[in-house]
Amino acid sequence: MKIGQLAAATDTPVETIRYYERAGLLPTAPRTEGNYRDYAESHVQRLSFIRHCRALDMALDEIRTLLQFQDAPGGDCGGVNALLDAHIGHVAQRIRELRALERQLKALRSQCQDAQAKGDCGILKSLAEEPAPAVQARRRHVHGVH
Repeated sequence: MKIGQLAAATDTPVETIRYYERAGLLPTAPRTEGNYRDYAESHVQRLSFIRHCRALDMALDEIRTLLQFQDAPGGDCGGVNALLDAHIGHVAQRIRELRALERQLKALRSQCQDAQAKGDCGILKSLAEEPAPAVQARRRHVHGVH
């Protein structure tokens, strides 16, 4: 199948498929005589696996590791369990960070209860001040990367 068919079969944008190929997550498909990529059912299965992992907010390195386990089925799945346990820990940490962010936003919102002149707005005044240390620490976090 051509890349457009793979995209339709997996509900994945063509550019995302090409990205996963460049990242080494999806094997490069052989080319036809007309120089089109020729994808197989194995590409559909692997791409579906990748998409499911991404839906669970796994980072590309985590997915790469899971694919390595999947590609070498001998042995046990202890490493898979450990990876998932670590990912659960990342998710729990992000939940704590989001709850702290929610508290900060609510505190910010409480700075201005009624509509007033912009110069008197407590929210704008607070935002113009130096960020709180907790906010500064969170700047390093990039969505989807642990």
